[in-house]
Amino acid sequence: MNNLAPALLAIVLTTACVSTHERVLGTQNSQVQTRNYQSRAFETNDRDMVLRSIISTMQDLGFIINKADQTLGTISGTSFSNSSRLTVSVRQMGQNRIVVRANAQAGLKEIADPVPYQNFFNALAQSLFLEAHLID
Repeated sequence: MNNLAPALLAIVLTTACVSTHERVLGTQNSQVQTRNYQSRAFETNDRDMVLRSIISTMQDLGFIINKADQTLGTISGTSFSNSSRLTVSVRQMGQNRIVVRANAQAGLKEIADPVPYQNFFNALAQSLFLEAHLID
């Protein structure tokens, strides 16, 4: 009986961790799938232009910018029309590539549908194109 107790305890703890992990993340998608539709790479080395374009894109989509940190490359905004929050981060990858990652929440729940992210990145790509060609 003494040898059985540690094995049962290990099984219970392992099972509890799996279900807690799924509940904490609140999504059925794998992290790789989620990262795939939450991220997009842009061929540019102008980080400041990307940050400005993200801010203007978020404002065009109805978000009020709560915080923008140029040093960290993060921008957060809230949309009161649909009770959502969007946080976007910018990361330099090599000399001519910038990766933008967006994370959206509706209330306290992560938005797991890829369509809003695709819409955001399409609007951002248009903004970057216009900014790069100096079109107001």
